[in-house]
Amino acid sequence: MLCGCEISSDPTVARQSEGDVVEVDFAVEGITCAACLGKIEHTLMSVDGVVAARLNFTNQRAHVAFDGVKTTPDALIEALRRVGYKAKPFVASDAEEAQTAQARFLLRCLSVAGFGAMNIMLLSVSIWAGAGDEGVSETRDFFHWLSALIAIPVCVYAGRPFFNSAIAALRAGRTNMDVPISIGVVLTLAMSFFETARHAEHAYFDGATMLLFFLLCGRYLDQAMRRKTRAVAGNLAALKARDARRIEPDGVILTIAAAALRPEDRVLVRPGERIPVDGVVIDGTSLIDESLVTGETMPRRVGVGEMIYGGTLGLDGALTIRCTAASGDTLVDEIDRLISRACELKSRYTLLADRVARLYAPVVHLAAALTFLVWMLVGASAHDALVIAITVLIITCPCALGLAAPVVQVIAAGSLFRSGVLLNSADSIERLAEINTVVFDKTGTLTLPEPRVVNAHEIPDDLLETTARLALSSHHPLAGAVAREARVAEPFANAKEVAGQGVETEIEGVPVRLGGAAFCGFETASPAPADDQLSEIFFACGDRRGRLLVRQNLRSDARAVVDRLKARNFKIVILSGDRPSAVADVATTLGVADWRGGLKPSDKIVALEEMAARGAKVLMVGDGLNDAPALAAAHVSMSPSSATDLTQAHADAVFIGEELDPVAVAVDLAITARRLMRENLALAIGYNVFAVPLAMLGHVTPLIAALAMSGSSIIVCANALRARGRSGSRAWLRNTPANDVTGLRPIEASP
Repeated sequence: MLCGCEISSDPTVARQSEGDVVEVDFAVEGITCAACLGKIEHTLMSVDGVVAARLNFTNQRAHVAFDGVKTTPDALIEALRRVGYKAKPFVASDAEEAQTAQARFLLRCLSVAGFGAMNIMLLSVSIWAGAGDEGVSETRDFFHWLSALIAIPVCVYAGRPFFNSAIAALRAGRTNMDVPISIGVVLTLAMSFFETARHAEHAYFDGATMLLFFLLCGRYLDQAMRRKTRAVAGNLAALKARDARRIEPDGVILTIAAAALRPEDRVLVRPGERIPVDGVVIDGTSLIDESLVTGETMPRRVGVGEMIYGGTLGLDGALTIRCTAASGDTLVDEIDRLISRACELKSRYTLLADRVARLYAPVVHLAAALTFLVWMLVGASAHDALVIAITVLIITCPCALGLAAPVVQVIAAGSLFRSGVLLNSADSIERLAEINTVVFDKTGTLTLPEPRVVNAHEIPDDLLETTARLALSSHHPLAGAVAREARVAEPFANAKEVAGQGVETEIEGVPVRLGGAAFCGFETASPAPADDQLSEIFFACGDRRGRLLVRQNLRSDARAVVDRLKARNFKIVILSGDRPSAVADVATTLGVADWRGGLKPSDKIVALEEMAARGAKVLMVGDGLNDAPALAAAHVSMSPSSATDLTQAHADAVFIGEELDPVAVAVDLAITARRLMRENLALAIGYNVFAVPLAMLGHVTPLIAALAMSGSSIIVCANALRARGRSGSRAWLRNTPANDVTGLRPIEASP
C-alpha cells in the first residue's frame, strides 16, 4: 500500500493517509480483452494527481492511488466514461450480483445462438444436398428465407455482447476485438439477405450464427473462470473473528465487533475461539493451531509475552491478549492485500493467441477494406466488390486462429484430468510450459497433509483400536492423527474431553484416557523424541500405558519427483513457514540445497520476486493459507486438493491424491501443449498467407472460402489431438480416498 493506506470495501469511504494520498477501488464495466487493461491504466494515470493505477483483469477491479487535493473519485469515473468504460466504487456484494447477471446474460445469448445455428445448419445441409437444383430455385429460396427468418433475430439477440461493446468503443473513438467481429457478422447477414433477394445460389446465414455461437462459448467459459474470485473474500473472511471480548479498565468484559478493536485494547479469548487480532499474551497459556496462517505443522503452546496472530485458533486454555494490530492491519489482512496485489500483476499476462490476434485482426480487416476499394477502382460493381471483400473476411475468419490454442488447452486439460490434475485458469498450460524453477512448500505439499501415527505397529491391535475410537471424541489435532487409525469410526458414547488435558471414558469399568503425560498417569516425563518433527500423545487403558508418536510423512514419491524435475534442468527450492530444523531435514532427505524455513507470507513473495529478478519463471506448489499470496504472485502455481479453499482459488491447477507425480506430469504435458499451440498458430497463419491473396484477386467464391476456412479449423483440431496420448492413467481415482474427490471445490476447466 502506498503510504500505508488501506483499501476500503465501503464505496463511500476512501482511506487517506499522510500526504493526502487516497486509495480507492472501482468496478469497471466494458472490459472485453487484455488490450483494455493498458487503455484503462493509461487513462487513469493521465488524470492530474493520480499516483498509481492498476487494473485486475481477472475480476475487473481497478485500484487507484491519487492526491486527494488534486482530484476526486468522480473525476476518475468521468475520465473512464470518456473512453467508453463505466466505473463505480467497488462493493463486493454489487460486484457479485453484476458478475452473476453477466453470466446469465451470456448463457442466454449462447443458448439462442446454439438454437439458431443448429436449425439453420439443418436447412443448409438440405441445400447442399441438392434442394433447388435442376433449375428449380423455389425450394432453395424458401430455405434461404427461412434461414433469414431465424438468423436475423438470433444474431440481433445473441450478438448483443459484441455489438454493445463495439458501439461503446466506437463512440469513445477507439476499437477493440468486438468491432471486427460485429462488422463481420453484420456484413455477412447483409450480403446473405441481399443474395437471397436476388435468388442467388448461396447465402451465409449459417456462418454468422455459428461464428457467434463459438465466440460466445469462449466468452462464457472465460467469464465462468473469473467468477470464481467471488468466493475468495468469503473464504478469507471465515478466518476473521466477527466478535471479540474486550476487557474494560474496570474489568468488565464487553462483547463488541472485532472491527472495533484498537491497539492496546485487552482481549479475552476462550478455548475453541478464533483469535480476533494480532497481539501479545499478557495472561494465560493455551495451545494454538497456527497451521492455516503460518504453515506451522504442530500446535504451539503460547504463554505470557509471546506473539500470536489473528485467525489462529485457541485449542485449550483462556488467554488475555494486548492488541498490537487490529482490524485492517493483522497478518490475515496483510495476506489479503498481498493476494490482491499479486493477482493484479498476474492478470497482465497475455495468452499467445491474444498476442497474435492483436496484429491479426486489424491486418485482416484492412485487407478486406482495401480489396473493396481496389475492385471499385478497377470498375467492378459495388455488389461484386462487396462479395469479394466479404469473401476475404470469410476466408480469413479467425476460427482457426481462435481454435489454435483453446482446442489444445481442452485436450490437454482432459489429459491432465486423467493424470489427476484439474486446471483452474485459462492460461495455466502456457505458464507451466515456460517455467525454469520449481518452488515447493513443505507442510502438506512435500509431506502428506495429515499427520499419522508412526509407531502404530508397536501398539497391540485391541489397544490401538480403543485409543483411536476414543480420539474421535477430541478436537485436538494430534488426536485427529490417532483417530485415523480406527477401523470402526464410531466414538464412545460416554467420552468427555477435559480442556487442556485430554479425553477420557470408561469401558466395562476400566478407565481409558488419551492426552498429556500427567493426565494419563505418567509420574515422570518420558524422554523427548530424538526427531524434533515427532510429537507425542499418551494413552492409558487401566494399567496399560504408552505413547503414540505422530509425524507428517513425506509423500511416497517426493524424492522421485524432485529427481525427475532436476533431470529436466529445473532448479528446485523449498520455501516454508515451518520450523527451519524441520525444513532442513526434508531438504536433506530430498537432496534440495536451496531451502528456507520460518517464512511469513510476505517473505515468500520477496523470495519469489528475487528469483524473478534473476530471470526465474517459478512454478509454486503449496497448500496453506500462508502460501496463497505466493501462489498468486508466482508465474504459475499448483496446490493439492487437500489445500484450503482460498489457496485452491489462487492456484492455476489443483492435483488430486497422495502422490506428487501429477506435478511433473503437468509440466511435461504443458511443454508438449505449447509446442502444439505454436504449430497450430503457424498452420493458421500459413493458411491465411496462401488463401488471402487468392480471395483478394477474386479467384475464390464465398462458398469455397467457407469450406477453406472450415478445412483450416479441422486441420488445427486434428493436430491438437496429438496432446491426447501424453497423459497418465486415471489410477488416482481408484487410489484417492472418496472424501478427497467429493470434498474438492468445483473447478471449471479452461476453454
